[in-house]
Amino acid sequence: MHAYLLRRLAGSVLTLLGMSMIIFALLRLAPGNIVDILFDSAGYVDPADKQLLMRDLGLDRPLVVQYVSWLGNLLRGDLGKSYHYDIAAWEIIRPRIPVTVELALLAIVVTVLIGVPAGVISAIRQDTWIDYAFRVFSLAGLSMPAFWLGMLIILLLVQGFAWMPSLLYVSPFEDLRAHLLQFLFPALAVGYRSSALIMRITRSSLLEVLREDYIRTAWAKGLPERAVVFRHALKNALLPVVTVIGIEFAFLIGGLVVTETVFNLPGVARFLVEAILWRDYPVVQNLVMFIAIVVVTTNLIVDVLYAWLDPRVRYE
Repeated sequence: MHAYLLRRLAGSVLTLLGMSMIIFALLRLAPGNIVDILFDSAGYVDPADKQLLMRDLGLDRPLVVQYVSWLGNLLRGDLGKSYHYDIAAWEIIRPRIPVTVELALLAIVVTVLIGVPAGVISAIRQDTWIDYAFRVFSLAGLSMPAFWLGMLIILLLVQGFAWMPSLLYVSPFEDLRAHLLQFLFPALAVGYRSSALIMRITRSSLLEVLREDYIRTAWAKGLPERAVVFRHALKNALLPVVTVIGIEFAFLIGGLVVTETVFNLPGVARFLVEAILWRDYPVVQNLVMFIAIVVVTTNLIVDVLYAWLDPRVRYE
């Protein structure tokens, strides 16, 4: 197991190194840069001033030098300075990470609490009205975009209850109740869509396991349904479910752009789009690297969970 983890960690480092190269290259391939945008917005272009600004930002150096400099600073914990805000990039990124991570975690909690039980009930009551109801529920969740559902929730709250969550971010240290309510509804909107996917994966995986010989043996021994389903079948059926949950969490870290915009949450995903529009290279590069680290770490955790959920899984 230790040898496997070391190999995976080495592979993760190489993956992140490759990601850093791709991120850096794609940003430079995009037309325009922060200097062009600043001068275009001002409506005045002085070539001398433009070259001076590029030299101050380090954009006049060769791309290889820029990449090595950024990577070296990143490894030392120096995220550089934002071109647009002219302050340390970490000062901009730091308050936004907890917002997105909290929303993603709450959405995953909603996903698991709804999707897994619904999938289990649908599987053990296959082809009954309960099964059909949950299948319609899952299809509706997969069909509705999370941001559209979020807007419906806001309209319902305003029209039905004459109330809506705060439009300004509320810190949990200021008002915990208002903070939880502010995050509850976007978590429900995002979690419903993900729970529909988890429900279908859980149902199909559990149905496959319930057809195994050892499950038939458990039924033949006269074990109660609860013991057969939860003690013998569900644990093995959860392997693909855990994989999808990990993928969903990694996706949510960088895929909450519209949801954060609809509910006016100052998260990473929403700010990433703004930074891309400004060609704020240090902020964009570091945010995308943060998302890449989350994806790689999540995949590693999922692999470790495999061995815990299924004793037959052994990593050499």
